[in-house]
Amino acid sequence: MSDSTQDFIQFAIQKQVLRFGEFKTKAGRLSPYFFNAGLFYDGESLMKLGEFYAAAIIRSGVQFDMLFGPAYKGITLAASIVIALARQGHNIPFAFNRKEAKDHGEGGTIVGAPLQGRVLIVDDVISAGTSVRESVNLIKASGATPCGVAIALDRQERGLGALSAVQEVQEQHQLPVVSIANLHDLIQFLENSAELAEFKPAIAAYRASYGV
Repeated sequence: MSDSTQDFIQFAIQKQVLRFGEFKTKAGRLSPYFFNAGLFYDGESLMKLGEFYAAAIIRSGVQFDMLFGPAYKGITLAASIVIALARQGHNIPFAFNRKEAKDHGEGGTIVGAPLQGRVLIVDDVISAGTSVRESVNLIKASGATPCGVAIALDRQERGLGALSAVQEVQEQHQLPVVSIANLHDLIQFLENSAELAEFKPAIAAYRASYGV
């Protein structure tokens, strides 16, 4: 686990974006932890979040020309990431979509830079892969090329079959998925934290039941 990943997990816990307890997932499972990137809702949090994403993206080596943030969470994520990249000397354009097409002004569903070249999709997590599928279709329809997906946390949890949601995206769309942290990193973090060690058995048991 990189220092950046460890710092991100600590940061998410401090901001109560990553919480422990008992939470019902969309799949109806009782999860011992919950991650909600929508709770990064102040300037400092978004600034740091963008820096964590930028570090993971650069570390991955994925080559891209611009970012695309699917509405709604992807919008602020993409904006924070391009700001972080610009601070490092990489001035990258970004775009996002509207849920409903605008019928006046410039019209259309895409806001920001024209979708062109290699487009990296950014989102918080991948659950059912619906957001990625819609983004891929939008990007291809614009004549651009989806080149990967960047997310905050990979739960490494089985979907409907033997693969995780992330693995399904990688297989169906032939795209690399970059994450700041994953479930393995979280368990390793808990092992090294006396304060949070009590939560490790429940998360380890959950991984044994639903992990990949």
